[in-house]
Amino acid sequence: MCDTLVVVRPGSVLFAKNSDRDPNEAQYLDWQPHASHPAGARVRCTWIEIGQVRETNAVLLSRPFWIWGAEIGANEHGVVIGNEAVFTNQRYAKTGLTGMDLLRLALERAATAGDAVAVIIELLQQHGQGGGCGLEHRDFTYHNSFLVADPDGAYVLETAGRLWAVERVASGTRSISNGLTIEPFARQYGDRIRTTVSACRVRRSLTERSAGAAAGAGDLMTVLAAHGAVAGAPDGPRYSPINGGMRAPCMHAGGLLANSQTTASWVAELRPDGAAHWVTATAAPCTSLFKPVQVTSPLDLGPAPTDRYDATTLWWRHEILHRLAMRDPDVSYLLFRAERDAVQARWLADPPEPAKAFAEADDLLARWATAIAAHGGRDIRPSWVRRYWQKRNALARVPGQSPAAA
Repeated sequence: MCDTLVVVRPGSVLFAKNSDRDPNEAQYLDWQPHASHPAGARVRCTWIEIGQVRETNAVLLSRPFWIWGAEIGANEHGVVIGNEAVFTNQRYAKTGLTGMDLLRLALERAATAGDAVAVIIELLQQHGQGGGCGLEHRDFTYHNSFLVADPDGAYVLETAGRLWAVERVASGTRSISNGLTIEPFARQYGDRIRTTVSACRVRRSLTERSAGAAAGAGDLMTVLAAHGAVAGAPDGPRYSPINGGMRAPCMHAGGLLANSQTTASWVAELRPDGAAHWVTATAAPCTSLFKPVQVTSPLDLGPAPTDRYDATTLWWRHEILHRLAMRDPDVSYLLFRAERDAVQARWLADPPEPAKAFAEADDLLARWATAIAAHGGRDIRPSWVRRYWQKRNALARVPGQSPAAA
């Protein structure tokens, strides 16, 4: 489950996305350079191999560790794309290109948002979409929608099998989530039950309303970190026994029927004179810093993570902070959020070099996690949420996450 939104105004386009996946499905930043390929070359995607093009763009991708494609990405021409799982009444194929494969292929092959939409449609017609997309449940599959943007505007592309519909976003705010929205396509092909369980309409209403008032990238970071709370309500996530914290953009797993966790977030500002990109490269934007990155300037962030705890990876180092903080977020937030917000504001006003930002963020991450661990405290989450996370912590062998008193 995910949320992607765009704000199109004269002279700039703001883009933001939360990628929601299984809680232990680590995601990482993958820089791929501009490249030339010989005639007849092939490229192996997640499940199938297809013909390669002669030249591919430089891209920066936010990838689940085991998938060739990406949940979010940008290319050297200022195109950004986010994809969403959508549920339809069309047949789900056992193999094909995943939505994440289509996203990466479009970024590698297109120089404008319009061209990227055309690439996705062409590949969809040639190869279809399909194959397993889940980490814990590898046969879990879905169809896809895409929000594709560049400095001139954006497009929403929605699919159902090999069928598709496109909407141009020339101005204003547009948000997509885990349900079809373009009529009459949505009414004709949407799966009402699975769309309802995803709570996508609740999240889409919240993100579109909040993004409408956004003045800049920082405001969209706030939108992505929101738990949907109203004035006077607790700031932490609210859990449903059915689908955990799925009713808010900053999603936290813990349901008995359906689950998803925000595992990476991205905000971009696209202008004719260049693009600015900000990424968490970690889960849970409510506990993360958005760091500046550049598409054509790779960083050495250490080894790629997997679904097992590894202190040498940024994603898993952050999970110590995240998973400790979620036991009692309204208390834990007091130990670091004021400083986090001040650092974020300073970076937005005067962006540091990306390597310096990641280094400073890593130092802060360690200090904040230590402060929360030293504070102790009880796990106030509902019992079913505690059980859910105890199992995930055990599967990933996360240290320092033994059950606390309820």
